[in-house]
Amino acid sequence: MKIPRLFVFGFLALLTGCTTRLTDFTIISTKNVDLSVIGRAKRGAARVEGKDLAHIIIFIPTGVPNMKEAIDRAIESVPGAVALVDGVLYQKFFWIPYIYGQTAYVVEGTPLINTAQASSTLPAQYLTASYNAQQKRFVTQPISAERYEALKAKYALARATQAATL
Repeated sequence: MKIPRLFVFGFLALLTGCTTRLTDFTIISTKNVDLSVIGRAKRGAARVEGKDLAHIIIFIPTGVPNMKEAIDRAIESVPGAVALVDGVLYQKFFWIPYIYGQTAYVVEGTPLINTAQASSTLPAQYLTASYNAQQKRFVTQPISAERYEALKAKYALARATQAATL
């Protein structure tokens, strides 16, 4: 009766995963960061996570996880982010023998957002331009997305008509 219990406990031990905390960091980045603007950068409101993983099918790995990819994914999940602060890097692993498994790098941290860069990632605004002959310059005005689409359709129709007459 003790042998089956030992076998069950041994099998369950093989099914467990393993998470290893590799390092804590104050600041980390895989991007080119201008250190002169770091003082003006602001912390993001919420922590983010990036992960890069590889599968193990039967006993054959489908790839090797990359720490840089995990960090890149975490940073790129927030527009304008250039680095992560106050974070942790983990390595996670599990394997069900001769069936399936995964190995991964996971990074968690608070994004550091370059405010100058973040403003350039805002949604696009639509503008119209017209030439003012009296002032001898072009004047631009913001328009709504609906107005932009209407103008775009109008000019596409005009171009199609002009092309048909040629």
